Amino acid sequence: MTSVVVPKPRKKLLKRTLADHSQLLRRTVQGLFLILNLWIGVQFYAWVRYYESGGRTWFADRPAGVEGWLPLASLMNLKVLALGGGISRIHPAGTFLLIVFLAMSFVFRRSFCGWICPVGTVSEYLWKFGRKLFRRNFCLPRAADTALRSIKYILLAFFLFAVATMPVLAIRQFLDSPYGVIDDVKMLNFFREIGLTGVIVLTVLVAGSVAVQNFWCRYFCPYGALMGLVSMFSPLRVRRNAHACIDCAKCAKACPAALPVDRLVTIKSAECIGCLECVAACPAEGALFFSAPRHNRVSAWAVATGVAILFLGAYSYARWTGHWTTDLPTRVYFNLVPRADEFEH
Repeated sequence: MTSVVVPKPRKKLLKRTLADHSQLLRRTVQGLFLILNLWIGVQFYAWVRYYESGGRTWFADRPAGVEGWLPLASLMNLKVLALGGGISRIHPAGTFLLIVFLAMSFVFRRSFCGWICPVGTVSEYLWKFGRKLFRRNFCLPRAADTALRSIKYILLAFFLFAVATMPVLAIRQFLDSPYGVIDDVKMLNFFREIGLTGVIVLTVLVAGSVAVQNFWCRYFCPYGALMGLVSMFSPLRVRRNAHACIDCAKCAKACPAALPVDRLVTIKSAECIGCLECVAACPAEGALFFSAPRHNRVSAWAVATGVAILFLGAYSYARWTGHWTTDLPTRVYFNLVPRADEFEH
């Protein structure tokens, strides 16, 4: 007697009735923050040149937003604040930016990485260019992928350990030192005076980002690792309705973090950047959605609005309380900025 294998009935596709515009909205938000960071960069360069030239070039105010590029100083200031030491007068904006980025990651998953980080935005442009160039992006073997993903957590652990073991007094002394005052200038000088080793590293990162989706973010970014760990406590999740799902796996193919969205009920991974690309790619009505614990759906507009409110709220509060700009006499900068390369920590 032979057994008959009854094929599993194919699910009927109930097409989505409304077009998904989440990615257009996300790219718009990404573009606005990228433009903002480019403007900050131009203004900061003009500010540095003014003090390097002894006041002979065009004057520009120091853009406090540049402190968002100083995560280690922000971590130090956050520790001082958490231990009751108040808000530092050196790089205070960085403290508020770190707090709001952590808040975004908690409320809206790793939305800092998927919605506003300029490095993440450029990385996304690179891998999409690579997909057009090679007609695909390349995936590393599972063992290599897992090993490389651990690098960003190792780097994060190193930085957190360094800050955690540093006494508050030592942090204050470091931030008030010439190096701490102009560490943003030293960051700029690194790229202005980049050597052969730096060029090679940047070339490898760019080439890797063209070939592999989110190469830097996935394997090496400790900032993203921190946001990812915080996002694991977020009440929001991408959820899959198995009854409505037609098993087309388009969501998994669209996921830039290479998560098996088509095989999971809820996405809890720290690698999820909250980009909603998987939701946008899903053709089945009600099969995939972003939601709160009681399955209350959260739209892309809600994410964009929430991110904007958190960012502008933190900025407004810091400005209102006088904790946004680093307020130092101009003579300090005339003395320190031209001599930035002399200071080593």
